[in-house]
Amino acid sequence: MKISKILAEKEITVSCELFPPKEGSALEQSREIAAATAKLRPDFISVTYGAAGSTAGYTAELAEESERHGVPALAHLTCVSSDEDSLNGYLSLLRKYGIENLLALRGDMPQGREPKRVFRYASDLIAAIKARGDFCVGGACYPECHPESASVAADIEALRIKAGSGCDFFTTQMFFDNEIMYSFLSKLRKAGINTPVIAGIMPITSVKQIERTVKLSGTVLPRRFLEMANRFCGDAAAMKQAGIAFATEQIIDLIANGVNNIHIYTMNRPDIAGEIMGNISEIRK
Repeated sequence: MKISKILAEKEITVSCELFPPKEGSALEQSREIAAATAKLRPDFISVTYGAAGSTAGYTAELAEESERHGVPALAHLTCVSSDEDSLNGYLSLLRKYGIENLLALRGDMPQGREPKRVFRYASDLIAAIKARGDFCVGGACYPECHPESASVAADIEALRIKAGSGCDFFTTQMFFDNEIMYSFLSKLRKAGINTPVIAGIMPITSVKQIERTVKLSGTVLPRRFLEMANRFCGDAAAMKQAGIAFATEQIIDLIANGVNNIHIYTMNRPDIAGEIMGNISEIRK
């Protein structure tokens, strides 16, 4: 089923994200993680894409595993890994597996590999996918502004171009302050961009995650989050419980304020995703 249809028909949606193993690693454990995540009955499962397309086959296979368990899959694809031939081949593989949803991203510059330079922007890749079949295609957005954008206005304009290229929905980068999200959505609507937006939530359950998250995304960490981390960082079990509680509270606040489409960055931890989804089971009905 197309994600655009799910978003249109369901009042509240909750989805999960998985990542494939590194190139050359066995796929079996990842299949088990995909199956365990599918048992939670998310509205769809998103499967990421390795640097420079190094795990493209794994992405497609894990997406197919999700579909096999009755959960629609969203397969990632990046500009830096795509040219005309590789795009055609990847789309053919997805059709073979019955996958009709893609998330088109620019992608990070790969280390030790030369990036493809056919599709400069994600909007170019979205348009190319749309021209090749009846796919539902999503794009990324940054509530705190893309780090490479010249300004907030330039970032909003880039999203307008994505929407015009055929983007069916946006999924946000992780954020930890809901007020930032509400402000971002207001800017989008004022700009006349009415594309559905899915809020990306990252449960932070360990100190290492905090360090990595700040380094990679540069996202703002609100005071109440920092206080939680400082209080429980020395106790792994307490930090996990507190991180799940923080993510749950974020999601409840978002839904209470009309942000009804939630995406959980699970870091391949179906146990954590399961606890969060259990915490909002009555809200999600």
